[in-house]
Amino acid sequence: MSPEELKALVRTIPDFPAEGIQFRDITTLIAHGPGLAATMDHLASRARDSGPAAIAAMEARGFIFGAAIAAMLGVGFLPLRKAGKLPVPAIGIDYNLEYGSARIELDPTAIEAGQRILLVDDLLATGGTALAGAQLLRQAGAVVDCALFVIELPELGGAAALADQGVTAEALMAFAGH
Repeated sequence: MSPEELKALVRTIPDFPAEGIQFRDITTLIAHGPGLAATMDHLASRARDSGPAAIAAMEARGFIFGAAIAAMLGVGFLPLRKAGKLPVPAIGIDYNLEYGSARIELDPTAIEAGQRILLVDDLLATGGTALAGAQLLRQAGAVVDCALFVIELPELGGAAALADQGVTAEALMAFAGH
């Protein structure tokens, strides 16, 4: 399936979580077997081109894509977890979201200094979550210069924000608006 065919599998929920927002719901995409397989194939192909030593992804929806890509490439997977979820000493970073704030944490012993990590998530909007992920991975000693997303909302400027921090962003599909 082409990226355009996959885009048609993404459901739009109007006025969620707030009035005027067009929420792009991946549930319908990941529930469609051939669509999910094609999405993973496209993402893994793009990820392979960046030559990562490991894949890092944000909890929770990023895990769906990141872990599968890592398995397809035969590289490790590094979960960037919500605060308090790791059973070992962790490092973390607080960051702002479009609708509030959050914290992600990482087991720093899972990264070797200089290891090239590809950051993966389901959606790139303002870039806040991805920027926090890149900063956290870099704090642990990783090299992060690429990020891969299923969906981008270009009008919100996330790719430019990542580029300003030396991270090239690529998305499988883009949607206009918020």
